[in-house]
Amino acid sequence: MVSGRRFKGGGDGIMSKADLITWEGGIIQVSVPMDPPLRQVNSYILPDRNGQLTVVDPGPHTPEAEAAWEVVLQELHSSWSNIRDIVVTHHHPDHYGLAGWLQSRSGGKVWMSERAHGEARLTWGAEAVLNEALPLFFLRYGMPEDWVQGIREHLERFLPQVTPQPEVAYINAAEPFIMGSRKWQPLLTGGHAPGHVSFYHGGSGQILCGDAVLPQISPNVSLQPGSDPQPLRTFMEGLRELRSLRVTRAFPGHREPFTGFTERADSLLRHHEERLDQTAALLAGGPLSGFAVCEALFRSRVSSAHQMRFAMSEALAHLAELVRRERAEVTGPEPGGVTMFAAVK
Repeated sequence: MVSGRRFKGGGDGIMSKADLITWEGGIIQVSVPMDPPLRQVNSYILPDRNGQLTVVDPGPHTPEAEAAWEVVLQELHSSWSNIRDIVVTHHHPDHYGLAGWLQSRSGGKVWMSERAHGEARLTWGAEAVLNEALPLFFLRYGMPEDWVQGIREHLERFLPQVTPQPEVAYINAAEPFIMGSRKWQPLLTGGHAPGHVSFYHGGSGQILCGDAVLPQISPNVSLQPGSDPQPLRTFMEGLRELRSLRVTRAFPGHREPFTGFTERADSLLRHHEERLDQTAALLAGGPLSGFAVCEALFRSRVSSAHQMRFAMSEALAHLAELVRRERAEVTGPEPGGVTMFAAVK
C-alpha cells in the first residue's frame, strides 16, 4: 500500500470525505456504500499516464453512492470528463448498478463480457423475467408461499439501483485489456455470476478478481431459472483456473485486498466439497425438497428475504451438482407439485 485517505461520515450518513487507498501500480481502491449486510463494495480506479481514468465496478445506484463519487473526484482533483472507461466484472447491482449513471455523467464507455450483459438483460432489462420466474422456481422446490412473497417484494426493490441501463461494449477475453496504461488479461469464470470477468497483470502478479474469489466470505453460488444449469461446477472449474496464476495481491469486490490467493481458492474448493458431503448426508435420511435442504444447511443464518434468496439458490446449486455427480436424483413432483431430491442407492 502506498497511501490512504478514509471516508468520514457526516451527520446525515452521507460520506463527506473520500475513502481512497492507493496500492502498488497506482491502483486506487474506493469503498462505495451499499446496503447491509456487506455495507460497502470496492471500486477501483486505474489512472493512465494522461490522467484518464478507468473505473472498475462503480457500485449500486443509490444517493449515497452518487455522493461518494462526487467526493472521490474532488479528492482526486479530477472531473467526470476524465472517466474514459467503466468496467463491470459482473451484472450484480452492487457492481453494475451505477454504470449507466456514471456513463451519463462522464460519457465514458461501459465494458463487460457479452454473457454478463445477457444476464443483466435477463435480470434488469426490458426483457427481464427473473422477478417473475425466480419465485415460481422456488415454489417448485418447496418454498412456502410466505417466503416466496417476501422474495418477490425483495426483488422489486433493486430496479432503482440499476437504472439507467448503460450502453455496453463487450470485452474480448482473447485480447489484453488496457487499464491504467497497463495490459491486463481478461479471465472469464462463472458460478457466482455467468460471464464474470477478472483481470490479471502477469508482470506484477496483481489480479482484479471482483467476486470470483473473496477473502473471508464465500461467494454466493446460485442456481437460477434461465441461467447456468450447473453453477457450482462452473464456479469450481473457475477457481481451479484462477489458482494456477502467480498472484502477488488480489483486489476483490468486498473486504480488503489480500495475498495468499492460491490458498484462498483452495479453501473455497474444500468448503464446497464439504458442503456437498453435508448435503448428501441430509438426503441419506430420505427424500427432501430443496427448501428442506436449504433450511437444514442455512437455518441459523437466514433472517430476511435477501438472505433466503441466496441460501435457497445456493442449496439448489449444490443439489444440482450432486445430481450431476450421480450422488443424488430428482424425484416427484410430489402432491402439490413439489420436486424432491433423493440419494442414489
